[in-house]
Amino acid sequence: MPIDSFRPQSWNGIDDIVIVGGGLAGLFCALKLAPRPVTILAAAPIGQGASSAWAQGGIAAAMSPGDTFEKHVADTLEAGAGIVDEKMARFMVSEGPARIHDLLEYGVPFDRDLEGKLLLSREAAHSERRIVRVKGDMAGKAIMEALIAAVRNTPSIRVLEGYVVEELVREGRFISGVVARPDAGQSKNRVHFPARAVVLCSGGVGHLFAVTTNPWEACGQGVGMAARAGAIIADPEFVQFHPTAINIGRDPAPLATEALRGDGAHLVNAAGKRFMLDIHEDGELAPRDIVSRGVFAEVRAGRGAFLDCTKAVGKHFPDMFPTVYASCMAAGIDPVTRPIPVVPAVHYHMGGVLTDAEGRTSIDGLWAAGEVTSTGVHGANRLASNSLLEAVVFAARIAENIKGMLPEPKTNDWGKNAGESDDLVTIEDSPALTRLRRVMSDHVGVIRTREGLAAAIREIATLERENSRMRFHNIVTTAKLIATSAYLREESRGGHFRSDFPEQKANWKHRTFLTLSDAEMVVANLSETAAA
Repeated sequence: MPIDSFRPQSWNGIDDIVIVGGGLAGLFCALKLAPRPVTILAAAPIGQGASSAWAQGGIAAAMSPGDTFEKHVADTLEAGAGIVDEKMARFMVSEGPARIHDLLEYGVPFDRDLEGKLLLSREAAHSERRIVRVKGDMAGKAIMEALIAAVRNTPSIRVLEGYVVEELVREGRFISGVVARPDAGQSKNRVHFPARAVVLCSGGVGHLFAVTTNPWEACGQGVGMAARAGAIIADPEFVQFHPTAINIGRDPAPLATEALRGDGAHLVNAAGKRFMLDIHEDGELAPRDIVSRGVFAEVRAGRGAFLDCTKAVGKHFPDMFPTVYASCMAAGIDPVTRPIPVVPAVHYHMGGVLTDAEGRTSIDGLWAAGEVTSTGVHGANRLASNSLLEAVVFAARIAENIKGMLPEPKTNDWGKNAGESDDLVTIEDSPALTRLRRVMSDHVGVIRTREGLAAAIREIATLERENSRMRFHNIVTTAKLIATSAYLREESRGGHFRSDFPEQKANWKHRTFLTLSDAEMVVANLSETAAA
């Protein structure tokens, strides 16, 4: 049976630029492109389906008197476990302060000290205090609120909410538009949006796994769409688990921000032992992959893992970290007096669609920014709070590149932004998706093995054969790319840990680049092996 074989309707006209996704990267790019006419297609009301809005830590930028770009780059290289693209990291770090000032101009209320200077905090694996925050743990929410207000007040930006983009339209070497399904993806009709440029800002992959801190919309559809259109995908095996998701059975799992450990909170087991001191000299402030494995080991051994903030934060918790406090109290846990139960959860994808310094993908006419991409700045393991920085830096670079490449069109005043909705959109919670999430967590999670990865790849192939919906094929394609890349990389590095190959290997000190056809070859080989 062909995948969604009916022909799409056509949007009456050609959009200058279509941006897929209403998160930080998409909104920032649209604002930087103004007054060029831009259409944002968002699956959910802008801000509600974006991981950016849930980011608690803040944005990393070398802006304090004792800090330098060199120090920030050095910390990024160290966290990235040897495969960071240093040139790309320098672009990101050097343009960080300018992008912070852009956000201030858009109205983001970053924390300030009594003299009115930006208040900078420290997070894990940073050598200096360089995290710009809002009310402790509300940076993502505040940034998104400010940008949404700016977008709503920009006449050249049209926002169409409830449009789930399912396909990139390719004509020869070029991406010439997208096909989207209205009504939160529930419509029987699909709409074709021709465009002179498409910017993919569709977010991450968290909901490919059973436990994640990401919203439902972060299910890898963007990577899958791009791969199916022929784009090169980079580093998909590197998935970052946040070590301190709050373990109260919620999906998505609420997050206990890195900043709590930066402010002195300790990780303990049920016996009160600080187990991270036996694993790494930096203890709780070790890189996230190491902390995640430490927490995972305690939970799997039945000793449990808890974040004890009672001494480091104590009575100041409600004011300093209101989001975390509210999540804990809703579950009957008072973090002022009790340790918080924690568990690793998928938090960020270092891999994604390969882009250059201007955000261009390997297909003409397609740019990409944010978590859907792999720019190379994160390497095998993202440094805390570099993700929001990456999103705004490369979104701005894309805007400049498009302005320089495409002739200036006539400015279009869309009037009131279209498609505003109060409905929260989620992807369908189908049995196939539930099965996929469990397979990914069981075999492509914190600790991986050859046998487990092979089993996951075969199961992914079965799910793909049994389901015909376009949206599910985008999702399962991304799962296939992650699993096959993890199978091929026979070492441990950053967010990728193989218990059968626990050490780093010099011959693997490089990034991964593959296409969907490369992944299909791995699937075919494993299928032949199973049949033999």
